Amino acid sequence: MQNEIRQDQIFGSRRFSNYFWSFFLLVGGLSFLLAGISSYFKVNFLPFANPTELVFIPQGLVMMFYGTLSLGFSLYIVLTILLDIGSGYNEYNKSENLVKIVRKGFPGKNREILLTYPLTNVRAIGIKITEGLNPTRSIYLCLKDERAIPLTPVQEPVAISNLEEEAADLAKFLDVKLENL
Repeated sequence: MQNEIRQDQIFGSRRFSNYFWSFFLLVGGLSFLLAGISSYFKVNFLPFANPTELVFIPQGLVMMFYGTLSLGFSLYIVLTILLDIGSGYNEYNKSENLVKIVRKGFPGKNREILLTYPLTNVRAIGIKITEGLNPTRSIYLCLKDERAIPLTPVQEPVAISNLEEEAADLAKFLDVKLENL
């Protein structure tokens, strides 16, 4: 039975980079917001600067706007971390002849995302590697109707050898060919 089912865990938004950016945006947003408020009330709320000398319109107002925007982004990232958006698993079940792709989404009617495909509909396992400013290295489930379903999460680029090895293992398990997209 173990040789019939393979399950790959997918980690969602609980990554170091999200923790870093939420903290960075929170501190920066609070600093900008307090600088704008300090320029309005002419009272220094920041211990490391003196924004009371700023003219409220336009500098203080812009500082408050950017601070509020930064705090909003920070809150959004914290919510995605708490809800663990994007986590789930890929299950390849030979006994049921199914491929299940399960992910967590945002709260609402689509909180749990479930994609199910019959194994007979799988044409190949595809690898897509793009280099440059925004490199991507992904494994795709290629279906007979020419759809390519991504199996790997959005993350830091992994080593090409690891990606190829993982894709080759999956193609061997599913008994389909491996192709380059």
